[in-house]
Amino acid sequence: MTSLPPITVLKGGISSEREVSLRSGAAVAAALRSLGASVEELDVTASDFALPPVERFLFIGLHGTFGEDGQLQKRLEAEGRRYSGSGPESCRLAFDKLLARERFIRAAVRVARGAAWSTETSWSLPYVLKPVADGSSVGVSLVRMPAEEAGARAAALASGKRMMIEDLIQGRELTVGLLDGEPLPVIEMRPKEGFYDYENKYTPGRTEHLCPAPLTAAERNAVQDAAVKAYRAVDAAVYGRVDVILPADGSAPVVLELNSLPGMTDLSLLPEAAAAAGIPFPELCRRIVRLSLEARP
Repeated sequence: MTSLPPITVLKGGISSEREVSLRSGAAVAAALRSLGASVEELDVTASDFALPPVERFLFIGLHGTFGEDGQLQKRLEAEGRRYSGSGPESCRLAFDKLLARERFIRAAVRVARGAAWSTETSWSLPYVLKPVADGSSVGVSLVRMPAEEAGARAAALASGKRMMIEDLIQGRELTVGLLDGEPLPVIEMRPKEGFYDYENKYTPGRTEHLCPAPLTAAERNAVQDAAVKAYRAVDAAVYGRVDVILPADGSAPVVLELNSLPGMTDLSLLPEAAAAAGIPFPELCRRIVRLSLEARP
């Protein structure tokens, strides 16, 4: 028997991360069913999709636009629906990296030097050119040499998206999952080639995950503290994941972004961190439902 309400897992969606979302949703649905919950899966293919009956709790397995950007959450709030994760304003702030960095700076969270990008922008190498509002490292270019600039800028223009530019910080790629505002064990990602981009994230064997990351106690505490500050800076709730660079020069951690609806696939980082903390995947999903119901009774 289970005390969980009937649940509909929203998956798929209309963003560039649709395929990842389908996998996240399927994994969450299977985990909740293993707990005895009544679970349905709904493949979202348009923003005006028909909502399931009101008694069903909505577990949001969508990523990217109309998943993490607050649009869906705003609709669900307006219709009085119960759903998982952070609220609309928190999601909006976290998804827009320029807005998020403003909040981070205000909360004394260290970020890389950065700004909105245009064709008139002049920036010293090395730098990162990335969409302001997208996830899974889609459309990200790392520019280290002058020969790489033209291609990166052409790709940015071709995307038609708002772009931003940041200093490229050399260091270790880390991530911190948070559950109910508390940090889970830190994970270090070591791609076998390149950086932690979409292919390296979702292709088995492309990236080594070290969990817990081999850090000193001082490094671990500094990274987790930065993640908690970033989480609080955008008023996140229930769960999330903060991506961090630990600079090679030994300086303080640099927060890259906060994911309000992190991946829940078999290769995703939040479930891996939870497992390292002794929280199996079905239990992680159950806690997300419970915490969400407590946040919005």
